Amino acid sequence: MRTKPFLIGLSAGVIGGLTTIIFTTPQSGKQVRSSILQNSKIAKSNLGEIKHQSISVKDSIITLKNEVKNNIPEIMNQLKQSISKFTQEIEPDTVKLKEEIDGLQKSIIEIENNLSDLKKNKKNDDATE
Repeated sequence: MRTKPFLIGLSAGVIGGLTTIIFTTPQSGKQVRSSILQNSKIAKSNLGEIKHQSISVKDSIITLKNEVKNNIPEIMNQLKQSISKFTQEIEPDTVKLKEEIDGLQKSIIEIENNLSDLKKNKKNDDATE
């Protein structure tokens, strides 16, 4: 998890900032100590809030993972049922279309045969004249 490196970096930044403040501040020692104490309490509170939020995010991710794990099989099952139902609903239409296509193919063959016969008859008529 990336929380640990973040917290280490945040802590190092706070310590570096406090060190810089201590050596460059125009305040008296008592004021500096009071300011450091106040800032450390604020930093501690902020770190506690970050920890709480990271735990909340982790819990949310676990919850989402469990929901996905539980819902995906149900969704897949519903999808399979929908496809099966659709296939059953279009089966009669598919059979009708196949029959119509077969009929059209037979008609085309008859037309081609008739045209072929007409051409032969026309050639025979032309040859006899």
